[in-house]
Amino acid sequence: MIYFAVRKKDENGQDVDLEIKFNVGDLRRVLELGDSDNDPTIIPRRLCKGLWCRMGFTGHINGKMGKTMFSKPYKFMIHCVVHALSHRKGAYDETSDYMNIITCLVLNRPYNVSKVMFDYLVENVKDGSEKYIMYPRFI
Repeated sequence: MIYFAVRKKDENGQDVDLEIKFNVGDLRRVLELGDSDNDPTIIPRRLCKGLWCRMGFTGHINGKMGKTMFSKPYKFMIHCVVHALSHRKGAYDETSDYMNIITCLVLNRPYNVSKVMFDYLVENVKDGSEKYIMYPRFI
């Protein structure tokens, strides 16, 4: 859960304390992603690697994944997912969460996207040394 308090002034110039609480359920409700807490967030590596071959992957199957190593239609889909989540930790196109999401999208399997997005939001808020909040572009 993300929790913070903000002090604002109302129209009369009085201080008003606002408490904001935000959790995975709120994200799921507002974005209407259609996932649930029971959906997986980890996909077997074997399933992902098998799908990579069907997606035209040209690199070493045990190496790092880069979006440039896929066929054009999948490059664009990977690009959209990567830039929609806009997580600032790690290499942006070599993250297993992205490939899990792509795998579930291509295979039409359930996936707990809300949980992954919320975890990224929490990491972005906690990891920054400066008071900087980065949020996914879809909000």
